[in-house]
Amino acid sequence: MRQEIRFAGFGGQGIISAGRIAGQGAVLFDGKHAVLTQSYGPEARGGACAAEVVVADTAVDYPVVSTPDVAVIMSQEAYATYSHDLRPGGTLILDEDLVEHEPRPDVRLLLVPATRIAEGLGRKIVANVVILGALAAAVPTVSKDALLKAVLAAVPPHTRGLNEKAFEAGYAYVKEHYREP
Repeated sequence: MRQEIRFAGFGGQGIISAGRIAGQGAVLFDGKHAVLTQSYGPEARGGACAAEVVVADTAVDYPVVSTPDVAVIMSQEAYATYSHDLRPGGTLILDEDLVEHEPRPDVRLLLVPATRIAEGLGRKIVANVVILGALAAAVPTVSKDALLKAVLAAVPPHTRGLNEKAFEAGYAYVKEHYREP
């Protein structure tokens, strides 16, 4: 099994962190192999960025994501840049309040109000964790338990409760609003 996942958005949304956490969940808690590549503009915040993760059952010998199986997109600019090469039959997860999209009958489309959910929890900054919960519900590449453990290991101790709520909210949203593939 080899699965390619692309996270894309703008600097400050935790895109790179989300990719790193997904890879760490696969390796540390699911016993899989993972490789992360990342790219971002020169701006610290607001510039385009992407994190690409390859998860596999065996060592990853080619770390480049060419036609992702899953794309998680959290900004309009990222959608314009990164949504076109998603493989047919893949899964496209969008932050529905931040991304206007074209119909894509060739992919499974999940619209998740990640930023709105995070704001409802009192901290917009956990939108990336909401989207990780949505990813866990939508695609079993990295198990829910492994991904949650990786989230909790990556955040400061005093924010673990909030991050767990954010993760569970994203997970529950997808389970409530979308059927299994």
